[in-house]
Amino acid sequence: MKKIKAKFAKLIYLIKKSLYFAWHRHHFLIPPSAMKKYIKSFIKILRRGGTSSNLIDNQKCYQEWLEKNNNHIEIKKFSYNPLLSVIIPVYNVKREYLVECLESILKQSYLNFEIILIDDNSSNIETLNTLKEYENNSKIKIKYRKTNGMISVASNDGIKLAKGEFLVLVDNDDKLDQNAFYYLVEALNKDKTLDFIYTDEDKMDIHGKYFEPHFKPDYSPDTLMGMNYICHLSCLRTSLVREVGGFRKEYDGSQDYDLFLRILDKTKKIYHVPRILYHWRETPNSTSLALGNKSYAYLAGKRALEDTLKRRNIKGEVLDNPTSSTYLVKYKHDNPKVSIIIPMKDKVNLTKVCIDSLYKKNTYQNFEIIIVDNNSTEEETFAYFTNLKKEHDNVKILTIKEEFNYSRLNNLAIKETTGDYILLLNNDTEVLDKDFLDYMVGYASRDHVGCVGLKLLYKDLKVQHAGVVLGYGGVAGHVFVTASNKDIGIFNRLSMPYDYSAVTAACLLVKKSKYLEVDGFDENLKVALNDVDFNLKMLKKGYYNVCLNNISLLHYESKSRGYEVTKEQMDRFQKEQDYMKKKWGKELENDKYFSSNYF
Repeated sequence: MKKIKAKFAKLIYLIKKSLYFAWHRHHFLIPPSAMKKYIKSFIKILRRGGTSSNLIDNQKCYQEWLEKNNNHIEIKKFSYNPLLSVIIPVYNVKREYLVECLESILKQSYLNFEIILIDDNSSNIETLNTLKEYENNSKIKIKYRKTNGMISVASNDGIKLAKGEFLVLVDNDDKLDQNAFYYLVEALNKDKTLDFIYTDEDKMDIHGKYFEPHFKPDYSPDTLMGMNYICHLSCLRTSLVREVGGFRKEYDGSQDYDLFLRILDKTKKIYHVPRILYHWRETPNSTSLALGNKSYAYLAGKRALEDTLKRRNIKGEVLDNPTSSTYLVKYKHDNPKVSIIIPMKDKVNLTKVCIDSLYKKNTYQNFEIIIVDNNSTEEETFAYFTNLKKEHDNVKILTIKEEFNYSRLNNLAIKETTGDYILLLNNDTEVLDKDFLDYMVGYASRDHVGCVGLKLLYKDLKVQHAGVVLGYGGVAGHVFVTASNKDIGIFNRLSMPYDYSAVTAACLLVKKSKYLEVDGFDENLKVALNDVDFNLKMLKKGYYNVCLNNISLLHYESKSRGYEVTKEQMDRFQKEQDYMKKKWGKELENDKYFSSNYF
């Protein structure tokens, strides 16, 4: 019976891992909310005589992908070959794990490195004997601490011994790709001024199999304020680490997060190598398995963020995320006036729901509404305008009798605004979260932020928008469409603020001065892709666009104008796609904030 139970437990483990990867690989294939249903169906198949081999096809697929993409490269000679100091704190680790870790480093294709092992007073004889085996290796230095100081103190001891220009941080039970250092140094040969390099990573189970790849975005400051997405593999300029004082013991558990945040106070010369070069070992008590396994790590991370706000003189509050083990930063502001621009044509019932929700469900009250009436003809519409102006003194009606051109409508409306911030809002939306505008203004007030969006939901509460990705479905597309609002998404993308290349103008907040700085919307794009173009212009100016996926808004999409179904509409859409491709070229092919490996 025990053997049967053990096999059954292993089977469930394989099923969950396989489905988890499928969800992460295809966004919508098997969301966590449907996991139980699929597990039950797989069990039924097995009871009918099926095998478990097909349950791990996705994992096998990833193994094959990893082999194909990370190996078989041409090793080139570099003109710049900096010494890398690999810092590895060691404490009571299994021999097999430590050996696998060290051998993966010693077999690197780039050879100018040193390994600094700091034993933090291990009591495990197996660990100590393993360290002795490597004492005579010329590339390895070993320091034996006489007391247990925990990870920050041990790591700082290693930093003191480091002779390298750069530090590489590695855990004592993890594993590196054989070309990890090669790619780090390749980046430095392209730009010697880089201070901070990080790579993609995956997880490694107890059998040495790889799963759950984390294809990370390029540097994303707002994402980083929600969680330590950088993690492994990280390479930092030694002088800069020493300048900020190395690791801080009071942040053990999230000591690397705290260090990264302090390093980024000093430099923005950070680079992402989009390759899986680090394998994070999953163990029962590992933070790689779940941050919740170490609540002290979560609390340390929160303190690190609170200290960061204080250190940077930023007014804000770090909140616990109720849906995931991440953080929410709510930035404070001086309650600036927001001008809400709502284009419409008749369909008063729809517009009324939108505007009523702004007054009744929204706690942020310093706003004005500019309704852009584009060729309305129904008496009901004009009667509504009259009543609305009687009820509220902060409503303007701007009548534009021209053919529909979304870009032009907004550009003309901007001239009528008196607010410092502009909220572009579709009339087929409805407020769900009362503090949505408060959150959005907080982010939009940050100097580095351009456009701010949020998660939009269909009437059935399935996701309609949670960020726009370049190259997805053509020029650009929405990811996570039809996912459940309860799903947290790949690496929490549906539950916290994330930097994206673009957010939809169905609900987009931007500082007015920044709107004018990029010359508003391109009026050549009358209907489609004008918001993508607007976001790209923000990126070009050096701003970041952020989607607040912890906040939701209802969007009865396309009820105002309908879908693109006629030949004329389809032809126009194709022309606008062609226009975007000509205008932006290769910039549309590689999204910096969402890896194409996910689609």
